[in-house]
Amino acid sequence: MGIFTGNRPNNLGVRDGKLAPCPNTPNCVSSQSADASHKVEPLNYTSAPEVALTQLKQVISSLPKTNIVTETDSYIYAEFTSAIMGFVDDVEFYLDRDAQVFHVRSASRLGKSDLGVNRKRIETIRAQFQELQAQ
Repeated sequence: MGIFTGNRPNNLGVRDGKLAPCPNTPNCVSSQSADASHKVEPLNYTSAPEVALTQLKQVISSLPKTNIVTETDSYIYAEFTSAIMGFVDDVEFYLDRDAQVFHVRSASRLGKSDLGVNRKRIETIRAQFQELQAQ
């Protein structure tokens, strides 16, 4: 572990259908945020939920310096480590079968600004996931 990894947060996971809210810092995005600065759209899927979950896991696993820490039939938690400094971001995906979406939350462990890295990551995942969904 590098000096920029930080400690794994203790507020991760789904509680009453919700991922943890973003902190007041700009280094977090969430599909469940009411705040426009943190808001990102959830990932929509059209396939069977199990297929969508498998495809999403495939996309996540294909990204560099990624470690899937926890996965269930409705939740994936992964750690993404930056290439140069070794900063760790915590990224969660919650399968909401009723709404046919994956709610997402991506947050940096350390610092205040992420220079848009978390938002860009979710949009990259969205594009690759939608590509698989279209096949």
